[in-house]
Amino acid sequence: MQQNIFLIGPMGVGKTTIGRQLCSYLHLDFKDSDQEIEEKTGASIPLIFEVEGEAGFRRRECEMIDQLTQLHGVILATGGGVVLNSDNRQHLSERGSVIYLHAGPAQLLKRTSRSKNRPLLKTENPREKIEQLLNERIPLYESIADLKVETGRRTVRAVVREILRYLAPPAA
Repeated sequence: MQQNIFLIGPMGVGKTTIGRQLCSYLHLDFKDSDQEIEEKTGASIPLIFEVEGEAGFRRRECEMIDQLTQLHGVILATGGGVVLNSDNRQHLSERGSVIYLHAGPAQLLKRTSRSKNRPLLKTENPREKIEQLLNERIPLYESIADLKVETGRRTVRAVVREILRYLAPPAA
């Protein structure tokens, strides 16, 4: 059975980009939980937030995480808030290797500033919101991470190489 790899971390840290690159090396299927929710509902994440609120989105996310983590041989990029739910944390930690991608608030703000797909950042002070989310979520990310990788000022290639070294079995 092939191992699952779950990428966690805040929005804008590079989970989708890095996940797609890992797939080209590891020949696993790539899944993005937010994209899967959008495909299943036929609605964008911002629209789900607008109509159902964050609580409605988190319920949908929990169902999707349960389904996706039961697959085999997948690399899964999760939403930044996936760790808020204890069931999600349990499914992720029990069903694969959890890789926590992290970057500082300035990098995350720079990467997310032009995105219209970040409902939690539709606020007067996005940097303050990013810092608040990080303070709340970092202990949760760290509690289930098998590996923590800095993505801030590094190339995608360097991050992917670090993850591949971690995943490679030691030579006998």
